[in-house]
Amino acid sequence: MKLLIVDDHAVVREGLAAMLRHAEGISAILQADGGAPGIAIASEHPDLAMIILDLAMPGMAGTEAIAACGAARPDVPIIVLSASESPADVQAALDAGALGYVPKSASPKTLLLALNLVLQGEMYLPPLLLGSSSVRRPKGVQALTDRQTDVLVMLARGSSNKAIANALRLSDKTVKAHVTAIFKALNVSNRTEAAHAARQAGLL
Repeated sequence: MKLLIVDDHAVVREGLAAMLRHAEGISAILQADGGAPGIAIASEHPDLAMIILDLAMPGMAGTEAIAACGAARPDVPIIVLSASESPADVQAALDAGALGYVPKSASPKTLLLALNLVLQGEMYLPPLLLGSSSVRRPKGVQALTDRQTDVLVMLARGSSNKAIANALRLSDKTVKAHVTAIFKALNVSNRTEAAHAARQAGLL
């Protein structure tokens, strides 16, 4: 599994990379010192599994970088790793397309938990902010990434996971994670209900 760390502080990048190298399943860790180079690197690596991105970076704001990375690589989930624990910043990151938000004060164990959850199609929010009334999880079709919307449309048309994987050039595991995330976002339990939600949203 290949990860990309986007942070303008070299010490933070190196420290995070050193910690993640000991995690099971991680084969390569790429680094970028800002949003623009991060997007370029993400575009050059089709096997990239995840982007870990800081919010406070010069040149390109964190939320702008999230949206731009999501547009360039809609199939790659993004986790924000930020010094900020402000509910407003968490909400801005989620609204921009991040699937996880981890404060830099969190333990390595917490970060690894967040990585695993997001890779499985879940969303991660820190316990400190999870119950905040000012932080809301996106719901419905609006909560889906562009790639998840593509998966939903094919799913609603009756395509199997394998057919979706072949058509969108994704792995079976990635498609399964997307389907799980779609079910959770739409609050449905099967493909028939998901297809109904897609039709109601005008996607078909």
